[in-house]
Amino acid sequence: MKKDDTTEKTLSRRSFLKTAGGAAAVAGLATTGMALTPWTAEAACTALPKKWDETYDVVVIGSGFAGLAAAIEAKNAGANVVVLEKMPVHGGNSIINGGDFSAPGTKMQEEKDVKDSAELMLKDMLKAGAYLNHPELAKMVAYGAKDAFEWSESYIGAKYTRLNFHGGHSVRRTHGTVNSSGSELVNKMLAKAKELGVKLQVRTKLVKFLSNKDGRIVGVEVRKDYKFPNEGTGKTAFIKAKKAVVLSSGGFSEDLQLRQIHDPRLTDRFGSTNQPGATGEALMAACRAGAMDVQMDWIQLGPWTSPDEKGFGYVPLFCERLVGHGLMINPKTGKRFFKETGNRKERADAIVAIGEPVLIMGDSYAVTKQVMASMLQKGIEAGAIKKFDTLEALAKEYNMPVATFLDEIAKWNSYVEKKKDPDFDCMIFPDAKPTTVPPFYAARLWPKVHHTMGGLVIDKNAQVTGFDLKPVKGLYAAGEVTGGVHGAVRLGGVAMADCVVFGRIAGKNAAGEKAWS
Repeated sequence: MKKDDTTEKTLSRRSFLKTAGGAAAVAGLATTGMALTPWTAEAACTALPKKWDETYDVVVIGSGFAGLAAAIEAKNAGANVVVLEKMPVHGGNSIINGGDFSAPGTKMQEEKDVKDSAELMLKDMLKAGAYLNHPELAKMVAYGAKDAFEWSESYIGAKYTRLNFHGGHSVRRTHGTVNSSGSELVNKMLAKAKELGVKLQVRTKLVKFLSNKDGRIVGVEVRKDYKFPNEGTGKTAFIKAKKAVVLSSGGFSEDLQLRQIHDPRLTDRFGSTNQPGATGEALMAACRAGAMDVQMDWIQLGPWTSPDEKGFGYVPLFCERLVGHGLMINPKTGKRFFKETGNRKERADAIVAIGEPVLIMGDSYAVTKQVMASMLQKGIEAGAIKKFDTLEALAKEYNMPVATFLDEIAKWNSYVEKKKDPDFDCMIFPDAKPTTVPPFYAARLWPKVHHTMGGLVIDKNAQVTGFDLKPVKGLYAAGEVTGGVHGAVRLGGVAMADCVVFGRIAGKNAAGEKAWS
């Protein structure tokens, strides 16, 4: 970034902060359909309702990994807990994610003779994050991931069957769920929560946080029977939180206006992998209540998504399993253009620089060894993954120069045999073999908005920090709604670790608060 650009951005942020909560708060008005006119921040003391409609010790906003982890731990700590979800179904983005949980030093790694440590995972996180990660938060995730993973297995009952690799990691440390989906963990977390007596209310949208004269968050205003995305639906209700509120509402990848405020490049040219409700208004409500936001302009594109399917789809599970085993090709040239095992930002930036979709491909050996058969078949049926009898047929399908493409395959095969890529320094795994065995499989790649690294500032206790640089009493947060953990880039599989680690912390600490009266 040029010096002038940096200065301009800094001045812009300062001016916004002087006008009630910053660009984030203004964006919140834009996304709710209100006019972008000058306004003032909500007062530290909100007019409290004369009568509360419901009362709980801990109120959790959001029903994904972080929210359910918080609810379970708060309930186990003796609190009366409710989980509020604005959508008609539970799970948020968590229930549709790829089901990879990054954790170091696990039994599965030991069985695969993978040498790993929390220190190495932290090192990888900081490097990928351009050292913009808040070190204390990143360390909490790296050093807490193993325990969180084992908790998800032994206490929750989630099953993991594969040890996968994601670009930017030094070793294989992403543990894949039995169904390659976050639903394996989410659904079992919900079952556990209900078994413990946690209540779940869907179609309940947060409108605002309510605080007392001391500035403590004491409850929330919601709209019940809310029909997303119709803002005119639902009935106002007031829910009291005797101890604390835990915000775990996710990110804002689906909010076109909000994401463009922070990164103007992210127009509708880029789709999203997220569920439709990832619109960020709960985060904005927290900012209006005095919570500080950080790094909102670091928005991650998934380099493994396809323009040939909507949302997350099947291609990411095909693409990521092939890195280190297959090739990424620029159809314009018929050649490789970047290291396949690079981190998400590196690969996404390289694809965007080309300006049109590229390819990920592999032969029968690599694909059948690395890709779950059911996911491969679904991708083929959806038309997003294609199967070819010959390399020549693959080249012709994508209008590539055949001779150049075949030469590139031959070059790649020589690198695989030597286990060294002198062109792009791709990490080639020990079990990788030359791409020679038909049939061959390929899919087109074009980045989609995947994860918003920025969000609310929290401390190691998952308590939210305010614009006065002091803790916001009665408010905790965990998961994608928070910022600082990942810095510039979130590594694959670390979202599950982040959500479960800080969700559990938030739940325990929220339940440990002294009740107000």
